[in-house]
Amino acid sequence: MLFYYVNSSLNQSFRLLLQPIFETMTKFTIEEQVLRRIDRRFSKGVVQYGLIEEGDKILIGLSGGKDSLALVELLGRRARIFKPRFSVVAVHVVMKNIPYQSDLMYLRSHAEAFGIPLVVYETSFDPSTDTRKSPCFLCSWNRRKALLGHHMDDILETLLMNITYQGAFSTMPPRLVMKKFDMTIIRPMCLVHESDLLELAELHQYQKQMKNCPYESQSSRSDMKGVLHQLEGMNPEARYR
Repeated sequence: MLFYYVNSSLNQSFRLLLQPIFETMTKFTIEEQVLRRIDRRFSKGVVQYGLIEEGDKILIGLSGGKDSLALVELLGRRARIFKPRFSVVAVHVVMKNIPYQSDLMYLRSHAEAFGIPLVVYETSFDPSTDTRKSPCFLCSWNRRKALLGHHMDDILETLLMNITYQGAFSTMPPRLVMKKFDMTIIRPMCLVHESDLLELAELHQYQKQMKNCPYESQSSRSDMKGVLHQLEGMNPEARYR
């Protein structure tokens, strides 16, 4: 039988000597903390809902907002180092009848920085063809030829909108197989919080759009965003219930 003698004072000195090294190793910058938090939630959503498979060809709808810019960054980095292997292309849809302007040179450079090519597609819609639908709905429907990046707040706000205006308990699913097209819509940021994306946009200095959509402030989604904040004010865990 072996006996070990432990000198407590020597151990204490040794711990004090190594403490600065351990503290340096375990400390992360604010940027690292935000990226780790987003990556963790992003990866959880991808794995939990089986959103990306080997050989997938993914098309990102790059509007120029913080969400789509973040999605390009997240998928671009993931495509480089993670399995399964997949390819990514970004598309920016220009609605010619909406006074909405983005810096295409900036969008292209942002996408190419993460190894993603950008395609620009022009289209339009006639709001008089269906007066029952808002311009926001008609615009998003025409842009749905590409995959869009929705985060957790978007999904919860859609749920609140459907309950309030449609009387239906439904929202956007993380994965939706289109029946009329050979395409599957995925939302890999479904578990990512908007607050995290706001921090990322500030840290990485995402460039804002040159001119916002004139209908943006009239959207019911803006109202639901306020409702969601009120619910979280009453219960900080409301989004997880």
